[in-house]
Amino acid sequence: MEILITIAEKLVGLRLDQALSASVEGLSRRRAADLAAAGEVLVNGDKKRPGYKVKNAEVITGDIQDVPALPQPEKMALSILYEDDFIVVIDKPPGQVVHPASGNMSGTLVNGLLAHDSVFLDAAWDPLRPGIVHRLDKDTSGVIVVAKTLRSLAFLQNEFKQRRVAKYYLALVQGHHIPESGDIERPIGRHPKYRKMMSVVSNGGKYARTKFKVRQRFDTGALVDVFLFTGRTHQIRVHFYHEGMPLFGETVYQFRRHRKQPTLMAPRQMLHARQISFRHPYSGRLMTFEAPIPKDFMNIIARLDVPHTPRKK
Repeated sequence: MEILITIAEKLVGLRLDQALSASVEGLSRRRAADLAAAGEVLVNGDKKRPGYKVKNAEVITGDIQDVPALPQPEKMALSILYEDDFIVVIDKPPGQVVHPASGNMSGTLVNGLLAHDSVFLDAAWDPLRPGIVHRLDKDTSGVIVVAKTLRSLAFLQNEFKQRRVAKYYLALVQGHHIPESGDIERPIGRHPKYRKMMSVVSNGGKYARTKFKVRQRFDTGALVDVFLFTGRTHQIRVHFYHEGMPLFGETVYQFRRHRKQPTLMAPRQMLHARQISFRHPYSGRLMTFEAPIPKDFMNIIARLDVPHTPRKK
């Protein structure tokens, strides 16, 4: 169904999702928020967030057929490290997507959050990312903080933007000549040829800095502590690959000759968000949370730690 709504005086100042719901019979506010977030309805030809306050005589247009449904609550076991009325800190397992996207509309952390607490069902949120402050890659395990109020979300997003959040990772990297420590400062941008990948670029990239220190050495690699000064997409994976030390289990940022060969049968890229420190959005108190190393990660460490025995001739 195509719609064309001219904002009358009685709708002025309402949120876009409220104005839509009030103007289209049978359209729930939550469904209206989904339409706005998906860009299926436009205000004067422009995409607007669900919370956009509409103005007099603005025109809303769109087609509300065949729009993907909102993510639904799904009961799942969440490994909660801490929770209060304002935030929840979770140990995300490997293999779980943080928020719904094309091809991943169920089984995500957001689906679990919607079932965990009704605050995430509020129409004020971005319906696809309620409370999501930052994200971890699907196959990266570890600690993630989620906001439970809009004030918490705005505060924590700004803390990340101002680089006041300390993020520590553990990574298993490949290589025979890994330095004891390092400070990688190389800009990251879209790969010039493969647009779904990131890469170190000479022009047009964003500043990115990664520090690391070897915790334990093995014959074919090392366990390293990693500290992120910035939080670019795939930053650790890209930086270590560029320095000739790709992660064990990596299938994307990997040497070409190894891309189709499982490294030590690692089930995923061996990257774990070990610890996060940030100020509480209401009390201002510095809080630190740590996620235990998952079993699959420990299994690969144990296999790497086995002394190498040369093959008999």
